[in-house]
Amino acid sequence: TDITERKRMEDQVHQMAFSDSLTNLPNRHLLHDRLTQAMAASKRSGCHGALMFLDLDNFKPLNDAHGHDVGDLLLIVAAERLKKCVRQTDTVARFGGDEFVVMLSELDTDRAESAAQAGIVAEKIRIALSEPYLLTIRHEGKADTTVEHRCTASIGVVLFIDHEASQEDLLKWADTAMYQAKDTGRNSIRFYESK
Repeated sequence: TDITERKRMEDQVHQMAFSDSLTNLPNRHLLHDRLTQAMAASKRSGCHGALMFLDLDNFKPLNDAHGHDVGDLLLIVAAERLKKCVRQTDTVARFGGDEFVVMLSELDTDRAESAAQAGIVAEKIRIALSEPYLLTIRHEGKADTTVEHRCTASIGVVLFIDHEASQEDLLKWADTAMYQAKDTGRNSIRFYESK
């Protein structure tokens, strides 16, 4: 018998379970799985990984002025820009709202070199997300209009190796560093420093 339709339905269910429906990025569930794998790989290889927590600055005014549909357009463009900043082996996930998580795996065995590599990627992301967004709003029966919006990102970064910390701790620490970036004027990058 032909199982094409059944296979298509299984793929669709899998897509819905592991992907964000708006951006098609991995969701929290798939991020958790990939982080588990990256931590296990780090234990085997002795290489550091990095987790970045990103929050878009100046996103709410766009939603307030033009509605959630336009905000959704910006999130889709931001997701595309994020994917272009990382390797295929890395993970870009939508965490919720205007928050994203980027996971870099298999950086270097040296902590300072890994921090430098993560910093380069974070800066690439910061620059890419700060480019102006040209968002086309479709109007039924009327001409489309284009909105230009400027939106930057606050980025918190934490390095990890082996299983020194839990996933929850890594996310919490990256989030803490992201809030430090916001508190220092936004559109910046902060690394988490353990006390």
